[in-house]
Amino acid sequence: MLRTPLAGIRTFVLVPLFFLLTLIFAAVIVVYGAFRPAAAIHDKILNVWSRLFLRIPPVKIEVFGIEKVDPTQRYVVASNHLSMYDIPLLFQWLPLQGRYLAKKEVFKIPLVAQAMRTVGIIEVNRQQGGSSRQAINEGVRVAAERGHSLLVYPEGTRSTEGELLPFHKGAFRIAIDTGLPILPVVIEGTERVSKPGSKIFYPGQASMRILDPIETTGMTNKEDLNPLVIRVEAEMNEVYAEMRLMSGG
Repeated sequence: MLRTPLAGIRTFVLVPLFFLLTLIFAAVIVVYGAFRPAAAIHDKILNVWSRLFLRIPPVKIEVFGIEKVDPTQRYVVASNHLSMYDIPLLFQWLPLQGRYLAKKEVFKIPLVAQAMRTVGIIEVNRQQGGSSRQAINEGVRVAAERGHSLLVYPEGTRSTEGELLPFHKGAFRIAIDTGLPILPVVIEGTERVSKPGSKIFYPGQASMRILDPIETTGMTNKEDLNPLVIRVEAEMNEVYAEMRLMSGG
């Protein structure tokens, strides 16, 4: 009975404080990044930011398959997208340094946007066509120089019905072009914490399962792109259905 009122109180008290903390973190990144753009402190800040964000509702996490990740290897991480809480979950629990391909809409806050660009978050503007692809290619180049993996949502947006949306090809094209392995990651339960359109964060349980990496060395976009997309989408849908069944979601 008290779940919604308590969640509302917790949200409206902690979120403004967290936003203020985000601005402070952003300022530190921008100032420090002016002298050392690839500073290790950026990853430490992202880790702390993610941990605190997950504590707002709070979110309890179960993670499976971490042993499949080689921390010394770069990947194109392909994850499904259910909630804004997918972002801190991946930052917090994947044992690698990752950076996102993010829609231009998340770059609206000036200081935060500058900090995101400083740490290597890649801005995507689909309306710019070729210019957007050039920006992505440049972002991928910078990520490679800094040793970062790429964290991509092949669905392109959050699912509003709790089902996986059809996959776009961009993440897989990047993997083939760069020769990086695809690392499929399936998330379940974050939509119950933060539903698309809801302004309240609810306490809840979420889980993340890391699947076997898929090598792309020797693949070509002409011959292998479509089969790769179909394969990864099918594997992630199968695992997601199992996870939803186990959670009762």
